[in-house]
Amino acid sequence: MTNMESKTGYKKLTFWERNRLSGGYLLKKVIMEWGVSIVRFILLFGMCFLILQPILNKISVSFMTEKDLYNPIVISIPEHFTTGNYRLAAELMSYKQAVMNSLLISLTIAALQIAVCTLVGYGFARFEFPLKKFWFAMVILVILIPPQTIASSLHLHFRYFDILGIFKLINGEGINLRGSKIPYYLMSAGCMGLKNGLYIYMIRQYFRNIPGDLEEAAYVDGCGTLKTFIRIMLPQAKPIITSCFLFAFVWQWTDGFYSRMFLGNTKLVSTALSRIVDSLGAYIQRINGVKTTISIAYSNCILATGTLMIIVPLIVLYLFAQRSFVESISATGIKM
Repeated sequence: MTNMESKTGYKKLTFWERNRLSGGYLLKKVIMEWGVSIVRFILLFGMCFLILQPILNKISVSFMTEKDLYNPIVISIPEHFTTGNYRLAAELMSYKQAVMNSLLISLTIAALQIAVCTLVGYGFARFEFPLKKFWFAMVILVILIPPQTIASSLHLHFRYFDILGIFKLINGEGINLRGSKIPYYLMSAGCMGLKNGLYIYMIRQYFRNIPGDLEEAAYVDGCGTLKTFIRIMLPQAKPIITSCFLFAFVWQWTDGFYSRMFLGNTKLVSTALSRIVDSLGAYIQRINGVKTTISIAYSNCILATGTLMIIVPLIVLYLFAQRSFVESISATGIKM
């Protein structure tokens, strides 16, 4: 009997006959595979439920009237369906203006951060210079130290902003940059913006894993350092640049610390959401003509509605960018 015939005959046997021939190994293997699949399903389902359940609760609450919030019969499905909460939240947050301002600032800040962090990360990965390890340790400190610890220093620095004493020499005092967008753009251009240390680290690790033969071949062909970086290295780094840009946009969109410190006079979705409960109290007082205590449940309902309205643009962005984002994360994971 040939090998092919023996294989064909083995496949014609029933499961229990093959299990008997294998000494019970086949049954143990199937039970193990099913067990691993069940455990994997339970873990994935639990993780997805933990992530989605709060969002689903917010969606349910956002369509409820105030009566439904205190109705013990109503749990997830509203009895009196309404979209008034969205109209009210949009009015309280000045939603259209806040979204446009947030979109403009998030795009420009993210682009500026990634541009400078790419240059710095490439420099750390490919060049030798004095105190290189020391400066990279400073990058790690930017990642580890919370920005709240230097909040007072930043306030004083930009309240009395000066460059080498020039402004003080001319005007007698520094320039007050508080309440303008300039400090945040200056910090982002200097790699001290939101999460800049993390972007430098990720980009540096990516460039370190690109073979140096590509650069050497470009140098042999007559390319300079800048041309090699633009023509050879940047196209290779598209995955990590895409990932960092999306991270920068999302973190800037939802940031509250730097936005309140430097962009307090600009209507943004993050700062508008943090004030929505106070705005609701002022709105109710203006409508009723007297100061009224707002119920906690209704305040949380409007807050949940505003939160969903902030998340929606990010979901839309992900739907359009999910292919490149997933590919960039996969490629980054392989090369890092």
